[in-house]
Amino acid sequence: MTAIQHLFRGVAIAVTALAVAVLPSAAHAQKPAAGYAGNESCLECHKKMATPFLESGKGQLLMGRPRTEHEKKGCESCHGPSKTHANSGGEEKGEMITYSRKTTTTVADRNAVCLQCHEKTARTLWKGSAHEARNVACTDCHAVMHHESERGALKKSTVAATCGTCHAQKKAAIAKYSHMPLGEKKMECTSCHNPHGSANDKLLNGVTVAETCFSCHQEKRGPFLWEHTPVIESCANCHDSHGSNKEKMLKVSRPRLCQQCHPTAHGGSVAKSTDQATVRFAYNKGCSNCHLNIHGSNHPAGAFFTR
Repeated sequence: MTAIQHLFRGVAIAVTALAVAVLPSAAHAQKPAAGYAGNESCLECHKKMATPFLESGKGQLLMGRPRTEHEKKGCESCHGPSKTHANSGGEEKGEMITYSRKTTTTVADRNAVCLQCHEKTARTLWKGSAHEARNVACTDCHAVMHHESERGALKKSTVAATCGTCHAQKKAAIAKYSHMPLGEKKMECTSCHNPHGSANDKLLNGVTVAETCFSCHQEKRGPFLWEHTPVIESCANCHDSHGSNKEKMLKVSRPRLCQQCHPTAHGGSVAKSTDQATVRFAYNKGCSNCHLNIHGSNHPAGAFFTR
């Protein structure tokens, strides 16, 4: 970190500390509602947590620029009425909602707090989604009390790193020889999936796997005069969409990939000795050497995708 960066960070910390000191008198001109302790009481015990929180976008909104009466409750807009907790010196929880690993607040109750404000757009289909059904909490993926990612208040610095905390196999696939450009930051998991809910299989943004792929690979969409059935069904018939050690993210190397469906096509060979088994696969030959337009052809003579 350079000297200038250290200087700016020092200024930011000083401003934040000043905000923490001034906040109680500015934010509590009105008496807290019944059952609520008010931000001043929260900050008396939680100053260390308040400093990084005020540096985050959520903290600047709730504590500095509240837009609604609900947001004016500050800390208690998410934690609920905390007067009992404050009066007991932190010994009793009362009606307070907590988000720590040892919390007794249910995932449904915690998520309901988030959905009070974040229920539209991408979260419209959260109810009944795969993640909601598996008891995933909003705070499993998002960090509210400190700034970690550039956007989205994620617990990790990137979308892929956040998703990878649970989807370790997919995270490993991204690091393979042939992969989607997530590591290069040209796309994200959310380019194909909506983690907050989707009416489609695998939380896909598109209706099908093929439709999702076609959003980028439009040259493969067609319609074609001669169509290849596996392409119409699903791109995942031939490709591993998260990453593969084969070229072009193929599941199996060519020509064996093609001969999974075309075992008797030309190019196969038979062992010379009659007491040996038939050799099914055409070794050292690539079907696409001749069948160039394997995704579909518009040529009148392209029935076999050769042109």
